[in-house]
Amino acid sequence: MSYGKLEIWGIILALGAGTFLLRFSFLGLMGNRPFPDWLQRHLRYTAAAVLPGLAMPIVLQHAPDGGLDPLRLMAAGATIVVGMITRSTLAAILGGGVALVLPYFF
Repeated sequence: MSYGKLEIWGIILALGAGTFLLRFSFLGLMGNRPFPDWLQRHLRYTAAAVLPGLAMPIVLQHAPDGGLDPLRLMAAGATIVVGMITRSTLAAILGGGVALVLPYFF
């Protein structure tokens, strides 16, 4: 299926408008008012819910031979372990990154 330039720009503009309206509903309309306690409690878990959703397709991506890539699985495991030990998102990301690139140096 091939899209023309007009369809591509229409999709880009529609996604941009949707993203703007979604963010504006929180920042623009509610920016000056305090959020209710129940909403603040739920919003604290947004990053914890979004990051695995972004990372899992990369971790489960197939290796060139058709199976799972053991290097990516090892890096994901290292990320989980470092995150559980340090309770730090930044340390977990850095630990996973180090585990991903370290085998290339040895």
